[in-house]
Amino acid sequence: MLEKLFSPQAIALIGASSHPEKIGHEILQNLITSGFKGPIYPVNPKPGEILGLASYPNIKAVGKPVDLAIIAIPADYVIETLRECGECTVGSAAVISAGFRETGHEGLLREIEMAKIANYYHMPILGPNCLGLIDTITPMNASFAASMPLKGEAAFMSQSGALCTSIIDMSFAIGLGFSRFVSLGNKAHLSELDFMEAWADDPDAKVVMGYLEGISDGARFMDLARRLTKKKPFVAIKSGSTSAGSRAVSSHTGTLAGSEKAYEAAFKQSGTIRAGSIADLFDFTEAFVMQPLPQGDRIAIVTNAGGPGIMATDAIERNGLRLAALSSDTMNSLLAALPPAASVINPVDLLGDALADRYKEALGLVAKDQAVDAMMVILTPQTMTQAEDTARAVVDISLESKKTILACFMGDKNLKAAQKILKEGRVPNYIIPERAVAVLKVLCEQKKWQDTPVQTYERPNIDKDQIRAVIDGARKGGRSELAEAEARQIISSCGVAVPTSKLCKSQQEAIDFAEEIGYPVVMKVASPDILHKTDIGGVHLDIMDARAVRDAFDLITFRAQRYMPDAEIWGCLVQKQIKGDGEVIIGMNRDPQFGPLVMFGLGGIYVEVLKDVSFRIAPFSKDEALEMISEIRSSGLLYGVRGSRRLDIDAIADTLIAVSNLVTEFPEIVEMDINPLMVFEEKRGVMGLDVRFVLKL
Repeated sequence: MLEKLFSPQAIALIGASSHPEKIGHEILQNLITSGFKGPIYPVNPKPGEILGLASYPNIKAVGKPVDLAIIAIPADYVIETLRECGECTVGSAAVISAGFRETGHEGLLREIEMAKIANYYHMPILGPNCLGLIDTITPMNASFAASMPLKGEAAFMSQSGALCTSIIDMSFAIGLGFSRFVSLGNKAHLSELDFMEAWADDPDAKVVMGYLEGISDGARFMDLARRLTKKKPFVAIKSGSTSAGSRAVSSHTGTLAGSEKAYEAAFKQSGTIRAGSIADLFDFTEAFVMQPLPQGDRIAIVTNAGGPGIMATDAIERNGLRLAALSSDTMNSLLAALPPAASVINPVDLLGDALADRYKEALGLVAKDQAVDAMMVILTPQTMTQAEDTARAVVDISLESKKTILACFMGDKNLKAAQKILKEGRVPNYIIPERAVAVLKVLCEQKKWQDTPVQTYERPNIDKDQIRAVIDGARKGGRSELAEAEARQIISSCGVAVPTSKLCKSQQEAIDFAEEIGYPVVMKVASPDILHKTDIGGVHLDIMDARAVRDAFDLITFRAQRYMPDAEIWGCLVQKQIKGDGEVIIGMNRDPQFGPLVMFGLGGIYVEVLKDVSFRIAPFSKDEALEMISEIRSSGLLYGVRGSRRLDIDAIADTLIAVSNLVTEFPEIVEMDINPLMVFEEKRGVMGLDVRFVLKL
């Protein structure tokens, strides 16, 4: 689909200009100087030449095949020009022009028309409101960026054109090259999804990078990202993580922003590596391009300074990695090779007077140890330090061992030459240990992700007809929120146990049922209009006899009528009072980008006080459900700590899967929670006590 966009044989620039201060002049200059080998056709109403090339009054006048039309004209003329391009069978287009949805409703209508033209003529359109695109493989600079980036193995896309120019400028300082470079603009037709799909099988892109403000289709993003990240890393910055940032995203390009928690879950479930900053983006990408992925998370440190070695050790533990336990053979060999004062227990401390030969011998021995998956080489510049020779030794060991090696040559002025040697030898260098360890973490995560089998989504049996009947009944009554009795019917239809209960319309009916199921019982107001029952005193616990049932019925219905006189009161729900071994919450709200976002945490008041919760986008697998449970900080209370009993983790996971299936099958459910879900000891199951559903009418 994008071949003619990236590898055009001929290009037309509509809006080419002879004036140096015009964008049309800058783009034409870039096309010429980038080394593009095919014909370039400037299009300008005025006759003559522009930068030595004959110009044409319009695209029709070119009269030759054009694979890519770059459009840099006022917005008012763009739609008509695109139609002309379609009629001339132009293969693709990049609209640089601004003045579309970012300016309001009229601009949005133009974009809608642009997408129609793209689909009708089968002509992919990039933009509008974008910087353009660059391909170092073709080569081609179809943008108004100030520089052509270095040729490399990273493909980059950005929703911000201005950020593109900064990224290119910064990339020169660290020597990072790009294969393809795309400014997405407003994404009227082509979006990040199209480039993710195209670059997944692009042999020239070893890593995919992205700056994302919003995602066009959350479900498709996750599907494409899973496919992409099983083949190569996808490193992305997602801006708009705060409420103010989300508003800024919307005003910038008109993109509807999903919730921060939904993005976190989506990235995690799709193997997308989230960079927290531009520095992270470069750090991660550089390592992915230069080094192989480690086979595991066992890290060895070789250093000439004890302090930085300790800093690296702390960072390894904080990041969930492991300090490699060197074999006795390795340590004995190190003892024989190093001075008596050196430490041969990881981290291996070579001492401050270590010369290049000491580094090379120690690194060679450590690299051969089968218990080591990756190495981190720390160097601090001492008077006798041979920084350049040590850098060459690190490069040699990297080439010989084929293991992941990162350098941490800590300094600037005195280490520039050594750092240059490392870079040329494809060993990335990070000037502080914490940055190097952060990179090791994402390298290990990428390897683990690629080695993990593709997840399968279980579809437990649910009574769809019963659930549909309950939902349709509420919607026909104009009710967006279900009464508790209805909510219980739904989760029961999903296989989730609920306490024995009955909707009782009179005192005597409540007494009879309580006597039947046995005391103690719980009584709650039954009303489709009262959801927060405790706020009006509509819930009574520990009811132990018939008299208490009678009093509770009167008091509950009285309070409901007093505080909510317009509410429809059905009576009282009477249920067996259940005492479990723990309480959790399972909830869901429907995110505008990604759909059903399922939450898990401790139940009752804990979820509000501790906010100790985890999230996943539905549907998800049983393994992912188990991960949700283990991720919360207080998970030890569920697994059993200090002699406490282990709860039924498997039953919690099954309930999460049931909820995942339910909210996937019924998109009209926009919110729900089971709070608390009572959990019993292992093998004894769970039971949903309070349930709430909100529907889209």
